[in-house]
Amino acid sequence: MKNLEDLKKQIKDGLSELDVVIGWTDSFDPLHATPHFMRSEADVDKLKVDALCVHNLATYLPSLKGKKVGIVVKGCDSRSVVELLQENLIKREDVTIFGFGCKGVVDQTKIRRAAGEVGQVEACEVNDTEVKLTVAGKELKLSMADVLADKCQTCRYPNAVLSDQFVGEEIKATASFEDGYKDLEEFEAKSTEEKFAFWLGEMDRCIRCYACRNACPMCVCRDHCVAQSRDPHWLSQEAHVRDKWMFQVIHAYHLTGRCTECGECQRACPVDIPILLFKKKFNKEIKEVFNYEAGLDPEATPPLQTFKIDEPTIKEKEW
Repeated sequence: MKNLEDLKKQIKDGLSELDVVIGWTDSFDPLHATPHFMRSEADVDKLKVDALCVHNLATYLPSLKGKKVGIVVKGCDSRSVVELLQENLIKREDVTIFGFGCKGVVDQTKIRRAAGEVGQVEACEVNDTEVKLTVAGKELKLSMADVLADKCQTCRYPNAVLSDQFVGEEIKATASFEDGYKDLEEFEAKSTEEKFAFWLGEMDRCIRCYACRNACPMCVCRDHCVAQSRDPHWLSQEAHVRDKWMFQVIHAYHLTGRCTECGECQRACPVDIPILLFKKKFNKEIKEVFNYEAGLDPEATPPLQTFKIDEPTIKEKEW
């Protein structure tokens, strides 16, 4: 990030009025970044912002309610912050948002597939065009276009949609709503039997770790989750595709009209199930029926959290 020093200065200037600022820093190897909780200027000096900073930090905000929190956000992350504000899960006066324009983040799964079974990564350099790895003394170059996360290739909101401090220049979005759903249209062109067989095969690989749920910034009812409830006992603990499938259906319905498509569910999945495709189906329907996209207006109310006798976007069906 070219303006990283400017971002660090902004954070340091506001640090005295905040309990913590959440950003990213180096992780266990040069290929990864990890969430970083900054409470001192020395912590701020360790901040990094680049294409390796994939985590949506808004996930932490509900658990920090009541504290004064700063947060560094990409465009998709900021939409999650907006959605949390809409649902009164956080208070606007308690959150200071440091936004920037994002050119996209990497997909670690794509890197693994492109690089093969690499050993310990000794060094990693990223820029707008490539990812350069050093493994066992050998250099490996990967095109950024080949390892960019799918969500970033069709991103409509690369800049923070809400911020108190914005660093650097805004990035022009070139994708349309339709561009972001081409993969869904291709999938929906399959027969019902093909689609059902696909999801049964994918869900059968699920290990029920619930990483998708835990990584989701909008999945805030974990203490009462149907996956773990015993009263009523909705799901068994059997490793049966029926229960795995039911959990994902319920999860998707809970996120209908709320999902900001940050992709954290899919990124966190240890067996690479394309869960985001499932969520996008519901978002597409919400857009078509209610002309609504989640996480854009802090004052808006998600359509499934309100009731109107006459919905202006729904025409009376002709019988």
